[in-house]
Amino acid sequence: LPDNFQRIGYYDYSGSGYDRGHMVPSADRFADAKLNEETFMMTNIVPQTGALNQFPWEKLESYSRSQAWRGYDVYTIAGVYGEKGVLKGKVTVPTNCWKIIVFLPRGFTVDKIDQRTRIIAVDMPNVDSIENVPWERYKTTVRSIEEKTGFDIFSLLPRELQDQIETRVDPNMLHSP
Repeated sequence: LPDNFQRIGYYDYSGSGYDRGHMVPSADRFADAKLNEETFMMTNIVPQTGALNQFPWEKLESYSRSQAWRGYDVYTIAGVYGEKGVLKGKVTVPTNCWKIIVFLPRGFTVDKIDQRTRIIAVDMPNVDSIENVPWERYKTTVRSIEEKTGFDIFSLLPRELQDQIETRVDPNMLHSP
């Protein structure tokens, strides 16, 4: 990061009541020690309530890994938005954490995304008392996340295809393992 950025350390979360929530979970990188180590960089970590981080967020991540075991290549992008506070004058606590997951048959690359590609988009509130809420309840559209964040997630795809895949909610009601 540029020198003018404030450095964030693990200690900046101490006593805050928030978990150090990983955007890319360590468990997704067990096969490569270096990549696993990188998941602990503070640029991959945000303040999450324990209720979010340890329950619906983790269940979604576990579900995603289960699909990889079933033969899919899994592409994920995650982020946050909103500000509900600041830890130690340095770390913004987001109001929401979101994730977009693309499932493609093993060996397919993202240029193979088409109107049939399964895409899960979730937008989860960073609040307490959601331990028993299934992650599926937070499904949304990619377009909704784009509107809230200002990002254009699938900008390299043709506009017609973007309109098809970004405006639908994943219909599968599979429950996380």
